[in-house]
Amino acid sequence: MDVGKLVAIIGDEDTVTGFLLAGVGHRTAEASNFLIVKQDTKLPQIEQAFRGFTTRSDIGIILINQHIANDIRHVLKDYHETIPTVLEIPSKEHPYDPEQDYIMQRVNMFLGGTF
Repeated sequence: MDVGKLVAIIGDEDTVTGFLLAGVGHRTAEASNFLIVKQDTKLPQIEQAFRGFTTRSDIGIILINQHIANDIRHVLKDYHETIPTVLEIPSKEHPYDPEQDYIMQRVNMFLGGTF
């Protein structure tokens, strides 16, 4: 039996809680598939979580709040794999801006258009 891949989440408390309530959460004794980023969360911890999620074979998608993605943009720009796919999502406090989304910038470049 093939087992599907997990969705990982890096986000603020409201975003992660919403996804956990929707059943996306997965936790074992070794690891979980989410990181709640609070004001006191250090940047290296976010970077480490992202890098950890990208190397796990059981994760197919990484959802990250766009305002958090902006904080680790230097790490995201060095990530070139297809799976897990990284998707930037809005949060309650920070609306989505397609001009800041690296994936949307690449799509725009390939299509030769503007937003």
